Amino acid sequence: MNVALAVLAFPPALALGSFLNVVAARLPQGRSLVHPPSACLSCGTRVAWYDNIPVLSYALLRGRCRTCGTRIGARYVVVELLTALLVAGCFLAFGLSGEAFVAAFFVAVLVALSAIDAEHRILPDKVVLPATVVVLAAQVALMPDRTPEWVLGALGASLFLFVALLAYPKGMGMGDVKLCLLLGAMLGKTVVVALMVGMIAALVPAVFLLARHGAAARKMGIPFGPFLALGAVIALFWGEALLDAYVGRF
Repeated sequence: MNVALAVLAFPPALALGSFLNVVAARLPQGRSLVHPPSACLSCGTRVAWYDNIPVLSYALLRGRCRTCGTRIGARYVVVELLTALLVAGCFLAFGLSGEAFVAAFFVAVLVALSAIDAEHRILPDKVVLPATVVVLAAQVALMPDRTPEWVLGALGASLFLFVALLAYPKGMGMGDVKLCLLLGAMLGKTVVVALMVGMIAALVPAVFLLARHGAAARKMGIPFGPFLALGAVIALFWGEALLDAYVGRF
């Protein structure tokens, strides 16, 4: 049953991923998400409907504009596929339930924020804060007995990263601190897993830059949002098992 749900969710999730590309491209610039219609950033030609089919059109056009031949960034197809896989994974893991819909909303927001942070080095409040309110309200409505967990998870994770920000201001920004509100509201106690995984994952490019550029690497910024999002996805699907395994060692 859950497999069938995941398969059914995949095509509309691809379309959602296409919309998230519009969000990632336009929202940081303060542009409308509706008007004008999608067009090539190089020649300005409007993208026809048959060239705007998620993943398929990109593959058929070999990642280039039909009119001018300018290469289309791989980010577009990556966002579409990630969104579809993660949303389908939510229905595979949680079935046809309110939890699955909240999780799908959560991962879609994470994909959009990761794309924005990777390109613009910002995590917009106009996405993070409303999403936090929506997720927290949904979690409280679905599982009211765990309300303290959602609230404390949000505040605790945000406070933890805020302290880290004070200790090392160059390592992250207030956008990352606010993102932790969203993570904690969704994950509750397993937000601990998200933070640990995110920080460990962020060490990989940091060590690489340090080895390649030496002391100059300290001035090179690495967007932390995508790593927090990676940790959050792992915590969403496997957080309970990982946390239990870790605690069980003591």
